[in-house]
Amino acid sequence: MIAKINSGKSTAGLIRYLFDTERAKGHTDPHLVGSWDGFAPDPGRAEDADAVRKLLVADLDLHVKQAGRLGRTPEKHVWHCSVRAAGSDRILTDEEWADVARRVVHATGIAPEGDPDGCRWVAVRHAPDHIHIAAATTVRADLRTARHWNDYLTADRELATVENHYGLHRVVRGDRTAAKRPTRAEQEKAKRAGSKTTARERLRTTARTAVAAATSTEEFLVLLEHTEGVLVDVKRFPSGDVRGYTLALKGDTNSESEPIWYSGSKLSPDLSWPRISERLTATAATARPWQDAITAIEDTPRALAHDGAPAAQAHIAALGEALDALPLLAPAPYWEELRWAAAAFERASRSRVHAENHHAARLRGAVKAMLRTPPPNSSDVTLLALLLDTIVLATAATLRWHDLHHHDQQVNATRNALTHLHTAADQAAATALATVKRAGPTSPTVRIRYEHTVRMVLPEHADTVLNTPDWDALAATLARADTRGLDPVEALRAATQHPLDDARYPARLLAWRIQQTTHTAQTPRTTPPAPQPTPGPTPQPGGPRTRH
Repeated sequence: MIAKINSGKSTAGLIRYLFDTERAKGHTDPHLVGSWDGFAPDPGRAEDADAVRKLLVADLDLHVKQAGRLGRTPEKHVWHCSVRAAGSDRILTDEEWADVARRVVHATGIAPEGDPDGCRWVAVRHAPDHIHIAAATTVRADLRTARHWNDYLTADRELATVENHYGLHRVVRGDRTAAKRPTRAEQEKAKRAGSKTTARERLRTTARTAVAAATSTEEFLVLLEHTEGVLVDVKRFPSGDVRGYTLALKGDTNSESEPIWYSGSKLSPDLSWPRISERLTATAATARPWQDAITAIEDTPRALAHDGAPAAQAHIAALGEALDALPLLAPAPYWEELRWAAAAFERASRSRVHAENHHAARLRGAVKAMLRTPPPNSSDVTLLALLLDTIVLATAATLRWHDLHHHDQQVNATRNALTHLHTAADQAAATALATVKRAGPTSPTVRIRYEHTVRMVLPEHADTVLNTPDWDALAATLARADTRGLDPVEALRAATQHPLDDARYPARLLAWRIQQTTHTAQTPRTTPPAPQPTPGPTPQPGGPRTRH
């Protein structure tokens, strides 16, 4: 169910509209289903509808007129709330709609249950799928104004309870952490300019990419200032300390030819200066960024399942930063799907839970170092394949966590991101599998030997692993590890330290893990130089918005 709340000055005008069956479209059989005392006159069931309508208006306005004599009438005393059911819902009875109306006026503070001085209200039904809680004048019987702040949110929460009580369709509800959507004017302006995204969206992507890349707040501002086409205005306290920033897109001007500025918080709640400062403080140096990032992401499902909510939210936010950075790390053929995934996951990376960012310091630091350190084995395409398959597992765990906490919008956003991540991961896997196959086929004798290894180490996953086309690649990988002096049993056990329950293709994921283990065992551990602020321009993903 969805509520829409408005205010007005004329009780008579609203009642006239609600009972109008001639000019108003869709008004059939208007009648009362509920009222403040259960005895309000019903114009919809009267022979002289006009006379009864005047009586109803007079009854509703009684306390308004009394308050008016004392000079205490609110400027807009009419409170109008329409409640609409989903098209797939069953048709509710008048009695059920009356119950819905009573719940809403109670929850919003218009007429709390048991309060004899509550506001007067009526609920009018003039269509099968919705009602109007109409002319609920905001003057109480004690002539005080009703306290109905945040009435939309309280009504929305109560309607969620109603949906559960009556078994109705659950509406996807937000938690006020979503980034502000582009206005219609912004969308039309972008269309005229031939752009698929608005200035607001492009600036949000630019800022998020800079956060993922920066190692300090100072470097964050430097990256923005060196991004082509972006104007930056840094706000400072008298002491000189930064208190905020605003961004504008060159060429995006108002009617007076002035740049249209957006503060970080207007782009997204997590792009405000205090939030950015908090996230950039919670980073940790990392010696092997690519492997450390994979290890940290591999641990994300466990953290989401067993750590507290603030720690879990930190891991999800850091995963979002990793997705923001991926288009800068992957080869060009992967850019489009990764940009789609990052754009979708942006909504999933925030919730009402406040993140304790130090819990995700390892991943955040590894991502920043990855942008400054080439892959240790850039010719091995399995590194990207492993990274993407690992991110898919972490994103699936994120979906479960949001669903468990009833974060409806985040659930939808995570599903959308998974769709694009699956495509990118499969694309990388196809290239990596082709490389493995070029190394030579695996003989039936060798496959039988390693089949026993799989059944011994992974009895619960053995059938899934052995009955997929990727089994040959895993067998070849085990054989290669064997020839390099590694025990295949131990190599497979090491690759199964993290669960495989969410893996769509466990055989290929195990192959990537074993190949990286083999490479790491033969590669001396080196410490990359400490990341330095990068004065160069931040690449702009400029990716499209989430598909609908």
